[in-house]
Amino acid sequence: MKVVLFCGGLGLRLRDATDVAPKPLVTVGDRPILWHVMRYYAHHGHREFILCLGYKGDAIRDYCRSADVVDWRITFADTGALSSIGQRLFLAKQHLDGDEVFLANYADGLTDLHLPDLINAFSRSGKVGVLLCTRPQLSYHFVRTGEDGTVVDLESAGQLGLRINGGYFVFRREIFDYLRDGEDLVDESFHRLMREGKLLGYPYDGFWRTMDTFKDKQALDDLCTSGRAPWQVWKRSRS
Repeated sequence: MKVVLFCGGLGLRLRDATDVAPKPLVTVGDRPILWHVMRYYAHHGHREFILCLGYKGDAIRDYCRSADVVDWRITFADTGALSSIGQRLFLAKQHLDGDEVFLANYADGLTDLHLPDLINAFSRSGKVGVLLCTRPQLSYHFVRTGEDGTVVDLESAGQLGLRINGGYFVFRREIFDYLRDGEDLVDESFHRLMREGKLLGYPYDGFWRTMDTFKDKQALDDLCTSGRAPWQVWKRSRS
């Protein structure tokens, strides 16, 4: 399957790093996070990529043309510096002609998910789309109060059983029937799918971490340095 990667955002929460390079080229260990994401998909047999470019897109082009990716096929799609994710996917449609099912990713999150499990669950469901549902990386406590403001409960995010959109998607081509030019993917298109019962959530409690802040980057760097990077599934076999 082809893999659509959304690589055009500004990466505002990593401002110091993204002033120099676009977020997909911010390194984890000694390689850009984009390489880690692409290597993950290639490990599972998906080596044809559509990179939706925007902010500092030329830098991403230059990196991909010089990197050691001999068996990856990469298409670059100029999708604008300020486009929403939905708009980027809408503009990538021309590169997906004839593809009934394809993969997509925000390109800033890493996981050790066995990807065929997600794809198989999606295939059995008959839905138009599936998203990975992970637990939030929050240390906050949620507060419940009575009408007079008295605190009656404190619960961590883990205790509440909340899940968030983990950014790993599988779509049927019908997703484009739910997209409108200029709209966001989650806020508009996903809500159309939900109203028709055509969006699947796949819960996963294994390793998942996104690189939104310098704290996230440091945590991922530390895992690389220690030799215990769970997302590097290509370094181990699955029993």
